Amino acid sequence: MDQVLAIQKVKEKIRKTLDSGEYQDGKKMADFLQEIDHDLEVFLAQGIDFKIVVDALDDSIFITDKEGTCLYVNPAHQRNTEILPEEVLGRKVSDITAEGKLFTGGATMDVIESKKKIFRLSTVNKTNPPSVGYAVGVPIFDQYGALHQVVVSSRPILTLQALQEDFGKFLQEANALNKSKDNVRILENATTPDFKSNKLVGSSYSLQKVWNTIKMAAPTDATVLITGESGVGKEVVADEIYRLSARSHKTFIKVNCASIPANLLESELFGYEKGAFSGANTSGKQGLFEMADGGTLLLDEIGDMSMDLQVKLLRAIQTKEITRVGGTKPIHLDIRFIAATNSDLKKKIADGTFRQDLYYRLNVIPICIPPLRERLNDLDELCAHFVDEYTKKHNRDFVLTQDQLAIMKQYTWPGNIRELENVIEYLTICASGTKEVADEMLKGLLDISQGDEGAVASGTLSQSLENYEKALIESVLRDSTSLRDAGAKLGVNASTISRKIKQYGIDYPAAVK
Repeated sequence: MDQVLAIQKVKEKIRKTLDSGEYQDGKKMADFLQEIDHDLEVFLAQGIDFKIVVDALDDSIFITDKEGTCLYVNPAHQRNTEILPEEVLGRKVSDITAEGKLFTGGATMDVIESKKKIFRLSTVNKTNPPSVGYAVGVPIFDQYGALHQVVVSSRPILTLQALQEDFGKFLQEANALNKSKDNVRILENATTPDFKSNKLVGSSYSLQKVWNTIKMAAPTDATVLITGESGVGKEVVADEIYRLSARSHKTFIKVNCASIPANLLESELFGYEKGAFSGANTSGKQGLFEMADGGTLLLDEIGDMSMDLQVKLLRAIQTKEITRVGGTKPIHLDIRFIAATNSDLKKKIADGTFRQDLYYRLNVIPICIPPLRERLNDLDELCAHFVDEYTKKHNRDFVLTQDQLAIMKQYTWPGNIRELENVIEYLTICASGTKEVADEMLKGLLDISQGDEGAVASGTLSQSLENYEKALIESVLRDSTSLRDAGAKLGVNASTISRKIKQYGIDYPAAVK
């Protein structure tokens, strides 16, 4: 607490000066004293003793005055150099280095001369054998800008080498972690066991339009932009495009642009040359674009890519060339691009967060996947598909009742296919010892009130009524031979049924099959 005592002594001296009447502007001095009181209270509240902090460091700390006389060394300095404090305290660094018995080199004298931060090597001669250290010297200036002290921190080169080895191991672990989180997935071809394409399930009219576009676009090299809400199956569509393409025997790389930090994404995509940045591989690194040469590259969550990187991506697609980070030589590539996003890119363009020219470059073949709530006719097939998958996976017997299917058709499915899949897996696991689960369990999962007959508890009244009206019209259309027949059953004319079909996006051709 030496600093606190020093502040208290200064305060006392100022008080005496103020009492003596030497200063006419007493209010100004009183304000100054109040500021010192505040600073002292803050210091006491923090309870930080910087000497204790510096003494606990693993780095060697060596402090001198402006003439280069050693004022302080921390305990780590003795551990790292085997030099006792009494061998350097009170001595000038110039004399110590000239003598050459303890150490040579270092940063102190160069800092005194240049008055700038200096990076230097130093040789500790007291160790057996002598060791080389890496030193960083920093000048400390007083309030008038004059050099006051020099602080040098150093660490033996051997510890830096160990740190470099740890860094390499860290990169390997980070890469393995990234792959395990599906940030980047690399598939050799569509026949490998690693490639699992979940087929598009459903026969609704809107899904058939998606499937027809896939079959037309897949054999070409045209860029495809897949849009849709989270969980609708954008990756499944990308898999189908790859599986049916002429490049199905070549590499397929999937990159989740949102899950890789923006400052790393450029080097991941384009690679880097040796020495491009601190911590870079000494021989450089091939990027994902180069790895996808001749194959297909899926850029998922493209809407989250930074504007700077969007410019480079646009150039890469236009010129079919990339340049590694830190490099100058262009690399020609042959890649089929697929992009996917759950963002409204047109809104992002209006907001200035997505480039319009990149949007048009990606939107050659647009595929918009409708949310599950707009194709509830596919629900029966989807449920049957997932029940079959998870009863086999978990070795359980499970069936959904007709009442439960009806309940599920009243739900809006904000999480789309992914949410449905999770619900089916949960119910399958919970059906231990029986083939069915209680309706209340399903309602609880979907957050549906017990007395609302399937309406979504979290929805508004108008939403609930719209959901019910849509489900009712779909049900009647299934049992009707025409729009006029359906209108007669519901007590309205055919034009009203036609208008409602458009309003709710009902798959009319599929609904009457």
